Amino acid sequence: MAVPTGTTSGAPARTAAGDSDPGRGSREKGENRRRFGLSGRRAWLFVVPTLAVLAVVIGYPVIRALVMSFQKDAGLDPSTGMFVEGGWAGFSNYTHWILQQCTSPGGVAVACPPGTLGSQFWAAVGNTAFFTVVTVGIEVAIGLWMAIIMGKTFKGRALLRAAVLIPWAIPTAVTAKLWYFIFAYDGIANRLLGTQILWTSDEWPARFAVIISDVWKTTPFMALLILAGLQMIPQDVYEAARVDGASAWQRFRRITLPLVKPALMVAILFRTMDALRMYDLPAILTGGNPATTTVSILVVDQVRQGFNSASALSTITFLMIFAVAFILVKFLGANAVETQEAQRKGPKP
Repeated sequence: MAVPTGTTSGAPARTAAGDSDPGRGSREKGENRRRFGLSGRRAWLFVVPTLAVLAVVIGYPVIRALVMSFQKDAGLDPSTGMFVEGGWAGFSNYTHWILQQCTSPGGVAVACPPGTLGSQFWAAVGNTAFFTVVTVGIEVAIGLWMAIIMGKTFKGRALLRAAVLIPWAIPTAVTAKLWYFIFAYDGIANRLLGTQILWTSDEWPARFAVIISDVWKTTPFMALLILAGLQMIPQDVYEAARVDGASAWQRFRRITLPLVKPALMVAILFRTMDALRMYDLPAILTGGNPATTTVSILVVDQVRQGFNSASALSTITFLMIFAVAFILVKFLGANAVETQEAQRKGPKP
């Protein structure tokens, strides 16, 4: 019996091209690694210039501020009465704010007297946290409602979307001045309400004035981000839910909220970080009312008295904002990529 061409007696015929070349797989892997290595090096050629610019624009000021925060502010030496440039301060600038300690003329650390900037630190932190929680909470609720309305199909939808963005487009300083006239003693607010409230001078009215002004300005920003998330939800999901008999509330709770969560958390993250560094709106609207003094206002006020102490306060502010952002991203699902990936995979068995 004739043996087929290319085979030997007692050995199976090799029909696959890969079987005839055992080293082909390893060569392909090596070629892929070499190709990816070249692509990675080319990518770094584009990334390195950007990283260098960021290091100069962002890295240097941060490091410089950190170094300055450990230096004393220039001033008069209480023992000699001579002007000195400062020197190494250690953590005294940080304890000045966190522990509200000031240095007496004799060089002894004492509690900061009422009315000084050092005595206002924790009050400013409380004001900042209060404004952040209240304004972001209200803006999320109203922004979600506005986004749902703007996501529907109706005549004049484009005009409504453009009109909604007007408050956000107005500069914050202009917004603050606009609401300053509204909340004036003889302004529109008191005339409409028939009251005589000192909106920018009294403690709680001034806080409510800041909240109302901030909500009016930045709610469109929240609505815009949430609307982008709503438009990513397929309409087929809602149609299937209607066929199954789901009510409007069930569709909102079981479909809209879970699927819009990535965009919603990103909006909350951005708005929270912005609210934690609020400065111009309360500074212009209330004109330095202690009830609306935020940490950023305190930093600017301290810059006029000493750069190094202000650098310490800026570093504390940065750490506060970083901690809040870390909590939102790590534990509350503000990482949109991971949240969408978890939704795609579904619940774990």
